[in-house]
Amino acid sequence: MTHILHRAANTVMPVAVGGKGIELFDRNGKGYIDASGGAAVSCLGHGHPDILAALHKQLDTLAYAHTGFFTTEIAEKLADRLVEDAPEGIDHVYLVSGGSEAIEAAIKMARQYFVEKGESRRRHIIARRQSYHGNTLGALATGGNEWRRAQFQPLLIETHHIDPCYAYRLQEKAESDADYAARSAQALEDKILELGPDQVIAFVAETVVGATLGAVPPVADYFKRIRAICDRYGVLLILDEVMCGMGRTGTLHACEQDGISPDLLAIAKGLGGGYQPVGAVLLSGRIFDSFSKGSGFFQHGHTYMGHPMAAAAGFAVQEVIRRDNLLNNVVAMGNHLQRRMEERFANHHHVGDIRGRGLFRGVELVRDRDTKQPFAPQSKLNAQVKREAMARGLMVYPMGGTIDGLNGDHVLLAPPFIVNEGEVDVIVDRLGDAIDAAIASIE
Repeated sequence: MTHILHRAANTVMPVAVGGKGIELFDRNGKGYIDASGGAAVSCLGHGHPDILAALHKQLDTLAYAHTGFFTTEIAEKLADRLVEDAPEGIDHVYLVSGGSEAIEAAIKMARQYFVEKGESRRRHIIARRQSYHGNTLGALATGGNEWRRAQFQPLLIETHHIDPCYAYRLQEKAESDADYAARSAQALEDKILELGPDQVIAFVAETVVGATLGAVPPVADYFKRIRAICDRYGVLLILDEVMCGMGRTGTLHACEQDGISPDLLAIAKGLGGGYQPVGAVLLSGRIFDSFSKGSGFFQHGHTYMGHPMAAAAGFAVQEVIRRDNLLNNVVAMGNHLQRRMEERFANHHHVGDIRGRGLFRGVELVRDRDTKQPFAPQSKLNAQVKREAMARGLMVYPMGGTIDGLNGDHVLLAPPFIVNEGEVDVIVDRLGDAIDAAIASIE
């Protein structure tokens, strides 16, 4: 009997009682390799002594002070670090409690920026189909995850969506990466012109698409083209790196690998590594200046924004990543993970694509590899993979509706940055067995 409304109302959940390194343990003593970091959250694994020590120290100093009355030393330290490591042009930070809050705040910042400038006619947000930007109403409206949006559609603001840069499904056989990137980016310019260039506030995109598509990176110079289009029409570029950012792809910010800077950058998950709920919006100087030289404030706020304990976790996690050169390990282990997945799945009849960057990898499952035909949605293959993986002591992040919100299945991997080669090998072996067992159960 539980009085918690769990994600699935009738599911009996195992009870987690501890964690160490890359493993979690249930109350029966069974261990589970956390190969997805929960939802790409636990970048340093579980029970890291340095993060626990930092939290104890902060708790002994100050647990909470409302940001309407005070700032705190630890929140200022975290903001300084984030700006120091940020993409060019970013010079301020807005601290929140998670990814949905970060996207919600970024959308409001973008709108208020244009109001402060006297361009209040701008009202349209453009994003991409098969994206996920959070579950608050503004973030849900912006995202393109049809299954999550469907029942709440009457409550959602009007937004507009273009195709994602999804090479496995949308790139034509004879099309080069450069040509596909150009065609894919052109969809944004076409949509801006359709809506009216003076009517569009922002384009919102995950740099590497996470939960809805399964670790899909951009192709060629796609994001350089997107940046140029936004600049051409005065549209703000909001990058969502809640899942793919803060080192997950091998650089602190995924957009570094694409050679661009956004106007607003949403981060969370790996920022605090799961040790506290924390997220942030990183904003460019011109957006901050529009507030500071205009109305003097950003019309938004939450009770727990800038929370000292959350800031302490975020700062401590970033200190450990820098001190231990963990981004180098993300690159090395990411390459090893890709090699091992290719060895295990490259000739697998039901694995259509293996993709991603760093320790952010996905496999797309298909009924027929040659035609890319997906499994029937009714088979719920993704749920079967999760069940079989958990039975083998492995946590992965499967999802259905990969192609269009209904059809398609993928599995997302996002192991902690501290993972080693032997652990990667075990992850791939258990995942392979889980996928084979799941497919056998539905055929």
